[in-house]
Formats: sequence, C-alpha cells, structure tokens
Amino acid sequence: MESCQFPQGVHPNTSKPAMEPMAGKTSVPERAGFADLVLQVPEPPSLWYELTGMLRKAVRYRCADKHFTFSVSVMSILHSLFPILEWSKSYSLKSFRSDVMAGLTLASLSIPQSIGYANLAKLDPQYGLYTSAVPPLVYAVMGTSREIAIGPVAVVSLLLSSMVQKIADPAIDPASYRKMVFTVTFLTGVFQFAFGLLRLGFLVDFLSHAAITGFMGGAAIVIGLQQLKGLLGLSHFTSNTDVVSVTRAVWVSVHEPWHPENFFIGCSFFLFILGMRFIGRKNKKLFWVSSIAPVLSVALSTLMVCLTRADSRGVKIIQKVDAGINSSSVKQINLNGPYVTECAKIALICAVIALTEAIAVGRSFSVINKYKLDGNKEMVAMGFMNVAGSLSSCYVATGSFSRTAVNFTAGCKTAVSNVVMAATVMVALELLTKLLFYTPVSILASIILSALPGLINVQKVCILWKVDKMDFITCMGSFLGVLFGSVEIGLSVAIGVSFAKVIVHSVRPQVQILSRLQGTDIFCNIKQYPMVCQTPAVLTTRIDTSFLCFINASFIRERITGWVTLKHEEIRTVVLDMSNVVNIDTAGLAALEELHEELVSRGIQMAIASPGWQVIHKMKLARLVDGIGENWIFLTVGEAVEACLANKKGGDLEC
Repeated sequence: MESCQFPQGVHPNTSKPAMEPMAGKTSVPERAGFADLVLQVPEPPSLWYELTGMLRKAVRYRCADKHFTFSVSVMSILHSLFPILEWSKSYSLKSFRSDVMAGLTLASLSIPQSIGYANLAKLDPQYGLYTSAVPPLVYAVMGTSREIAIGPVAVVSLLLSSMVQKIADPAIDPASYRKMVFTVTFLTGVFQFAFGLLRLGFLVDFLSHAAITGFMGGAAIVIGLQQLKGLLGLSHFTSNTDVVSVTRAVWVSVHEPWHPENFFIGCSFFLFILGMRFIGRKNKKLFWVSSIAPVLSVALSTLMVCLTRADSRGVKIIQKVDAGINSSSVKQINLNGPYVTECAKIALICAVIALTEAIAVGRSFSVINKYKLDGNKEMVAMGFMNVAGSLSSCYVATGSFSRTAVNFTAGCKTAVSNVVMAATVMVALELLTKLLFYTPVSILASIILSALPGLINVQKVCILWKVDKMDFITCMGSFLGVLFGSVEIGLSVAIGVSFAKVIVHSVRPQVQILSRLQGTDIFCNIKQYPMVCQTPAVLTTRIDTSFLCFINASFIRERITGWVTLKHEEIRTVVLDMSNVVNIDTAGLAALEELHEELVSRGIQMAIASPGWQVIHKMKLARLVDGIGENWIFLTVGEAVEACLANKKGGDLEC
C-alpha cells in the first residue's frame, strides 16, 4: 500500500493550509480530497444477509485444517459441544488429586444445602439430592467453566415454589405438583438450549445488573421470611411470598401452641455455621471449616434429636428420605395438558434467571483464572443438563455462587470436581438417607439462612445511588416488587423500569452543539469544554443516537430548529455530525428532509458530516442526497466546517 505524504502545514483532508478556509466564490463548496468517498461506498449488507448470517454463525464450525472433510466436520462439532474432549488431553494426575479434594469438600456443603433447597421448592428432600447428582455430570462434559458448582439454588427454588403452586397445590396434590415442576424443568432446558444454539444470549441482558441486584436482595429477604416456618416449627403457614402475608402468618401462628426447641436448635446451629465461616475467612488455610459446617450441623443435630427423642416433644423432623439414585421421570412430563402455556411462562422466567446467575458466576471466576468463558456454549450446556435432569427426577439446576466459591477455594482445576461431588451425592443417596430420618427441619432453615447474606449486596446499591439514579430506581423497583408483591411482580417491575430507561434515552437522545478546539481539527461539546472556539455563522451539532427513527426524529428536528430560531440572524450554515448514527428509518429521512426545507426557507444551508454506511445508502435511495446536494455531504466535521467558512468568503475565522 502506497503512503501519502503531505507538505508541512497542509491539512491532509483539504490539501490546503491547516486551519484556514477553502477558497470559493459560489454557493457550492469545493470538494475535499476524501469527501467523495462518502458517496462512493459500496452497498451495505441487506437485512436478509444479516439474518442469515446469524444462522450461519449458529451452525458453522470452523477448523484450522483447510481440508474440511466430513470426519473433520463431525470432530469439530463434537469438540464444540463437548469441551471435555479438548481439555482432557492435558489432564494430569496432579489436577485429578486437586479436583477430588475440591469435589469432596463441595459435596459436604452441597448435600445439606440441596436438602434445604428442596424444602424451599416444596419437594421431598431426595429431589434436592437428585438435582446435585445428574446435572453436574452433564455439565462436566459440556460446560466451559472450570470452577462453577452445579446444583439447586435458593432463588430458582423460590421461583418454582411460588409460581408452580398456583397451578397445583403441593400440600393437596403433591404428585401433580411434581409433574408440573418436571415439566417446567424440561421446558427451561429447552429454552436455554435454544438460546445457546441460536446465539440469543442477548435476551439474558434484558435483566440489567441493577435489576438482578434488587431482585436477589428482595428474594433473599423473602426466602429468609419463608424459613420462619421451619425455624419456629409452625404447622400452618402462608403460601404467599410477600412480606405482609408472611408477617401476618407469623403473628397468627405465635398465638398458637408452638415448641421453642425448634427455634433453639435452628438458631444455635445458625450461629455455629456463621462462626465457622468467620474462622474460614480469617484463616485461608482453614477454608474447609466453613465448608463442612453445614454437614456437621446436620450430623450433630440429627444425633441430638435421635438420642433425646426430641421429636416426641414437638421438634419437627424431615422423617423419610427415599433411598436410591435418581428414578426416571419421563412419564411425569406432560406437554399436552391444559397448563402447558403456564408452565412455558414459568420456564422462560426460570431459564433467564438461572442463566443470568450461572453466567455471572462463571465469568467472575474465569476472569480470576484468566480464561474465556463461552456464553453460548454455557447456555447449551445448561439447557442440555436441565433437559436430562427433568428426565431423571431433578428440578431446575444452575450455578451457585456460594458453592462455586468453596470449589474455587478448595483448589479445583477442572469440572471433574463436579463429577466427584455428584458421585459422593449418589453414594449418600444409596447409603446415608436412612440416617436423615431424625434431621430437624429447623436445621435446614438455618442452613438456608446462612447462605442468604451473599445475595444481599448493600455496597453495590450504594454505588448505584452515587453513579446512576435510574439504575438505583430499577434496583429498588425490583427489590420492593419482590418484597411487597411477588416474584413475578418484582421481575415485571425490573424489566419494565429497564425498558422505560431505554425508551427514554431513545426518545430523547442528546443533541449537542460542537465547536473546534483552537489550533486543532477536533470538535467538542461546548458545554463539556467551554474553552472551545465558537464560530457564530456555523451551527455544528452532533446527534448522539445510533438509530435515527420514528421515536426520536421529531425531537431531534425540533431541538435543532429551536437553536436556529434563537440565533437566526447569525447562523448561515448548519452542520449535522452524524458519526454516531448507524442506521435510519423513513421517519428519520423525512425529519432530515423537513429540517433541510425549513433551513432553506430561512436562507440557511445544511451540511451533513460522517454519515453511517446504512444512513448514506438510504439517503441516496430516498434521493435526499440530491435534495441537500452532493457537495454538502462530507467525510469529517472539519471538512464540512471549513467548506462552510470558505463559502462565507473568509468570515468568522477565529479558530
């Protein structure tokens, strides 16, 4: 490629002395060296090409080998779907030892948590253990995260119990309730698999970080309030999740006979778990202390109740836990029933929430270990594991932040730690379930309560208040919606406020007046940089929106004409900097045409600088370029302003 050299003091875009106007004697400016490039660009890709391109990317698997045979294609697909085929080649005995220790540590935390989360989901205890067995095995061969720990989590358990119970009451008809849960889990997996396969990961971004922060905080408080039933040993409790209903239920229940032994056991071991966690955080070498605290609490409390027969004095126990590994639930999935539509709605919400939590957890730890997490592969893996889980008596599983932190601290190297954890859970299902008969329900409540503080991020809420008030409103909207309404209301408020924010910014984009920094060809916002040199005869404006369309075209036109009206006597030319405008629709084109006609009627010329590829293409198709004049379309703002000043015969050249 040949290099171009310009004489000293000559501006490269004008071939004229830098910062001086171009000579001109007529109303048509001279064309600068690069200005014609704007009108000579090829046609941009069509909408159909872009849509089919997304599909091609979704099914295309590239290989470094240029001889792309059928066998190479199959291997490429297998390596893409099963990342274990790639990293297993370099897997060592040292890594295996680390993963075994991490997996055993993880299992000691997962077993009691899974039982507690099953209780939160209004399922029998074994279903929580099932969910910590099959999904982790599937994820281990399909997932791309090395540290993430798969299993049931508090928020998804709350989502399922709060929404599915509106279709089938778990207290009246537990069999129908389980069928609905398995159906929702199956559809959740289908949605997640489709999101990854079709590269629709952007759908997860509809829930902003602010909305998730508020939702998680509200859900944590609601989950905590729900645990009062187990902590106080109450027999009757509300199925609603809002704070008003729960408070009323507690107030009514405390006036009935209750057994303080439940509260004493739950609070004692709750403080024990928090104390062990504090020790683990203070001394990194004792991290395992906080990990085994939940399972140790279960063992000790179960032994205490068994030896003292406290269950005969009102201490509620979980009683029977079915032994054996996962049984098939294929026949329990009902895709033809009257509630399929409702199940699909619940599944879509669960899919988005579960993916949001899992990908956020996975990315947090992938950044620490400096490797890339493939979001689309994660969605495929999550979807496949939930489909497989729904066929084997599991409910929705995802990545848990608390268990992932334990897995990482324990020194895991790969997803084999999930395999070790799943194998340990299966052994527990076969051999240890009979020992859980006397486990008090209050200990499960204390385990869940001990996991909730990590869901409430007060520091982040304070940052949202300082940095972005709209994000703070989004956060508080979802928080209060969950707290005083329901999970669905909280999500609806969060999504509604997020969309409102986007719409407000789209309807009323910023339109800025620019001027030149003295001695340069840089144009800046005059409010942000008051020291710029202003040229009264030329009004230079920048449109800060990527899409000039029907919802903002009138606002932009009125804003510019308003400035022109205020300074009508001084302005001779209006330059529109459209470098930020990527696309335009017919309403935007009409607004530009109306603006041009209005300026012409006032004796003011309009120039356009740096239009986007789609923008200039549509302007040519709509013959707007002919109306404005080809000589008034420029590559840069500097060219446009210099041409306007030259056309004014050298006036107002302060810069």
